[in-house]
Amino acid sequence: MMELSNDTIGVIGVIALLVLVFIGVRIYIAATLVGLLGLVAMIGWEAGAGIVGTIPHSKSVSYTLSVLPMFILIGYLAFHAGITHLLFDAARKWFGRMPGGLAIASVLATAGFSAVSGASTATAAVFSRIAIPEMLSAGYSPRIAAGVVAAAGTLATLIPPSAILVIYALIVEESVGRLLLAGFIPGIVSALIYVALILVWAKIDPTLAPSIKDRYTWSERMKSVPGTFPVLAVIVIIFTAMYLGWATPTEAGALGAFVVFVMAMMKGMRFGALKDSLLETAKLTVMIFSLIWGVLVFVRFLGFAGLPEHFTQFITSLPYDPWVVMLFILMGYVILGMFMDAIGMLLLTLPVVYPAVMALGYDSIWFGIIVVKMAEVCLVTPPIGLNCFVVSAVRPDIPVSTVFRGVGPFVIADFITVGVFLIWPELITWLPNQMLN
Repeated sequence: MMELSNDTIGVIGVIALLVLVFIGVRIYIAATLVGLLGLVAMIGWEAGAGIVGTIPHSKSVSYTLSVLPMFILIGYLAFHAGITHLLFDAARKWFGRMPGGLAIASVLATAGFSAVSGASTATAAVFSRIAIPEMLSAGYSPRIAAGVVAAAGTLATLIPPSAILVIYALIVEESVGRLLLAGFIPGIVSALIYVALILVWAKIDPTLAPSIKDRYTWSERMKSVPGTFPVLAVIVIIFTAMYLGWATPTEAGALGAFVVFVMAMMKGMRFGALKDSLLETAKLTVMIFSLIWGVLVFVRFLGFAGLPEHFTQFITSLPYDPWVVMLFILMGYVILGMFMDAIGMLLLTLPVVYPAVMALGYDSIWFGIIVVKMAEVCLVTPPIGLNCFVVSAVRPDIPVSTVFRGVGPFVIADFITVGVFLIWPELITWLPNQMLN
């Protein structure tokens, strides 16, 4: 019987993984299974099983990973503290009179909540309950109302605290603090481009997104500002602590969670809500950890097969400028994002793509923000766009097809945003480069 080379086993493993994912097998199960069988085929049962068996423990005790539950807990505590309602109320009073004012308020409030929530689907679910009813009662098209919330929810992947940025840092062994800082300006730019899109859209067809008729006095507007203080406090704590080097990302996240917990208790959060916050945090943390474990098993398999090195050699040998190659890589992410969730897509592709990108001379921090921005796109593109399904699940009266039609212009806005970052990479790299060590 002909013995297969490691290269051949690696290619077979990649194809097998893609097939399993596309037929609906959970990514962490498919990655673990393929990785285990591939390692056993290359180095034998004892060595292969030994490598797979050590990964869950070795990665669970990683200090870098401890930041994830802190960031996730901040989001759930903020929700139960009622911070989301206060943010939207303030944004509505300040921007509601503008063309498309409620949509703009939704984007800005979502961006604010993203600063205390690292999960985009949770953000989309929260504002589906808060913002969509307000927009529909103001005469908005259901397509616009749902599309705004689904698209704005993706801002949580960029604006710190972002779970997916932490995962990127873990895979490529980059500084978590520098990556989180790098997400601030791109997150703000993304939100402002959404706002610009809504303004143009509302000017072209005011019936789709009319301004609200309520008039708020300056006194009413000023009274709404204190409701935003909890979010501002978390932003200041996390940003200042990491920027000045006073705390690690995990310590900054713990401080942020403590501040939100205190504010939630001051607002009368009951034990049941606290229990739900802790349980939801545990569930989401276990899910992310399971993904990481499974994919790292697959990464070990890829390493033994030598595929990352071969891919890097292939990419660097192409007779094209690096920016052309980068465009092809980003197009690949657009296609993959139609069939995979954001975290799974990054976990599976980065071990192969990242070395090639570094060999082309690109900055690690810059590429991290770019690739996470592309992951945002996959959250709202059919047929797997999770945010669209979340919005439709919360609002069963709005079909998921309507949500997908509503996010179409925002996907175009995302591509424009990526173009801005390609032309002006300093928008990403400037802030982390100022970070004090």
